[in-house]
Amino acid sequence: MQRSTAGGIPEKGGAGYGRCIGGSSGHRARPPNCGTEIRGGRILPSPGRTPILVAMFTGLIEALCAVEDFEPRGKGARLVLARPEFSADRRPWEPEMGESIAVSGCCLTLTELEEGARPVFDLTAETLARTWFSSVRPGVLVNLERSLTLSDRLGGHLVSGHVDGLGHLLARADVGDGGAVYTFEVSPGFERYLIEKGSVSIDGISLTVVEPKERHFDVALIPETLERTNLGPAEVGQAFHLEADAIGKWVERLVSPHG
Repeated sequence: MQRSTAGGIPEKGGAGYGRCIGGSSGHRARPPNCGTEIRGGRILPSPGRTPILVAMFTGLIEALCAVEDFEPRGKGARLVLARPEFSADRRPWEPEMGESIAVSGCCLTLTELEEGARPVFDLTAETLARTWFSSVRPGVLVNLERSLTLSDRLGGHLVSGHVDGLGHLLARADVGDGGAVYTFEVSPGFERYLIEKGSVSIDGISLTVVEPKERHFDVALIPETLERTNLGPAEVGQAFHLEADAIGKWVERLVSPHG
């Protein structure tokens, strides 16, 4: 999907994380043949170069963990999570400073590891203004997904980790097979990105839109999703991060008048 510059393909994850394979192995941070700086799944261009990869996710939650501490700092805050416990069928928890992690659908940079491998993130004023993190408290559950590697399957849809707005749970109805149907209310304008059987990210979870209507839509949840994400214990009125499918946003941008 991504093309390389002369020098090879950027490799993310594991021991090769942060280097360019195929001609510049062993150089970290800024391989000479890549012309880029790799940070936790993000590739930032050097002057005169074009970036070839950005942090992306696919909306398949890898771990569910609790908030341990939330400390306001000036206009921002410091968020500390419990050590994530990834299941045996997932990649092992081998964090690196500066890598990108989707925390309930919001792409954050890992800035520190406290004792016990507890991840720490710094939240800016902009992040607090656009997310529900401003009202977070210890014990609240968040969904985690690490940025994709080049060998990962896209089991959901492409998710950037940039929150478009907040949605609120209007209703939840259990169904006979152990699943449930949830109804979410959206902010004005967000509904234009919702199409029947289209994709939407809710707190980082890739879900299929069912019966979109003005200002609200439904999603059908299987027992696995309820068990492994924060949607299981969700309460009516609770806020969630929403991210629309990027394809719809790109199409809107391309067809809209300029100037």
